[in-house]
Amino acid sequence: MPSLKVLICGGGCAGPALAYWLAKTGHNVTIVERFPVLRATGAQIDLRGQGIEVVKRMGLNDIIRSKLVDEEGIAFVDLNEKIGATILANKSGKGAQTLTSEYEIMRGDLIRILYDATHQNVKYIFGTTVENFEQDDQSVTVHFSDGSSDTYDLLIGADGQGSRIRKAILPPNSPEPYRKLGMHMAYWFVPHDETDDNLSRSYLSPGDDSPELSSIHRASVETQKEFWTRRFQDAGWQTSRFLEGMKTTKNWYCQEVVQVQADTWYKGRVALLGDASSCPSPFSGMGTTASLVGAYVLAGEINRHADDLPRALASYDEVFRPFVNEVQNINMSLMKLAIPETRWGITILHFIVWLVCLLHIPELASRFSKERDGDWKLPEYPELSQKEEEIKNVKN
Repeated sequence: MPSLKVLICGGGCAGPALAYWLAKTGHNVTIVERFPVLRATGAQIDLRGQGIEVVKRMGLNDIIRSKLVDEEGIAFVDLNEKIGATILANKSGKGAQTLTSEYEIMRGDLIRILYDATHQNVKYIFGTTVENFEQDDQSVTVHFSDGSSDTYDLLIGADGQGSRIRKAILPPNSPEPYRKLGMHMAYWFVPHDETDDNLSRSYLSPGDDSPELSSIHRASVETQKEFWTRRFQDAGWQTSRFLEGMKTTKNWYCQEVVQVQADTWYKGRVALLGDASSCPSPFSGMGTTASLVGAYVLAGEINRHADDLPRALASYDEVFRPFVNEVQNINMSLMKLAIPETRWGITILHFIVWLVCLLHIPELASRFSKERDGDWKLPEYPELSQKEEEIKNVKN
């Protein structure tokens, strides 16, 4: 099998996961990341189904489990600011996960784990971006923001839902790759309070649409914070605490909730991975899982067809796209029912949640159901099989 020279644009979850597999199988891998240092920040994420199986095959299961967030479950706070119902996590190791995954972890911890598992065998270049590139049948020539250039066998765009690599390879006049879900979100960290415990809490407040929502995620951070403060200053419960914490937080993110649905995942020797190709949205609960599974499949197909990269990328699309179609299949009607905008709608929702919890339906459904993995089964790639001594090295 030929050793390939591969450039991965993006040092989040998907890029280093792919680098792990490719470096392990003898390829020369470089990751270029636009941030000046490892961006080991971000909110809580989770792993489910096939994503858990991938980290087991990587030999990272034990170290990931040592960093898990001990989230007991999700409590629903009603408009009277009282907990009306609670859905606990299923940590039995059997059956399906509930709203809380058994594998809840801070994004920063997962990023550091992936970095520690790769940096000795993968070259990381921080504070640099891919400005442009050109390719032929033999190679890809990449031009970087620092004025340098280099030639690679393969370029992978793992540069997020706003991917510049994707924009460069989409055919002219391609449709907009974003499926907008009609929702916007912001999240940030606030100081710990003595009343906090291991339960996640969900609180809904009546509201309506605002013309500013369509563009607020592109505004300055200061403008974003002003907007969210105006919207929630009288929302009740602990919102005043959260808005006060917003002023000084160092971890802030505001986004329109979208899915990336691109018909084109590759062109020649350039391919897309993770959110750049197929972001399923935070509401799917499968974003990180999709990134890890996609990296595993792409690495498997590259190694299976290392001497025929066009075939490898075509196989990656063929094998992985059915999984993406499954995780992107979000019922928006049910989603809107779960996030009502009126006080009456919120009251009805809380009554329903209270009733199903009273009848222990979530617990029974989780215990006697299988994990959400649909009809798509994780492929086996003998070329990527983990050796016992390599697992020990990763743990150490």
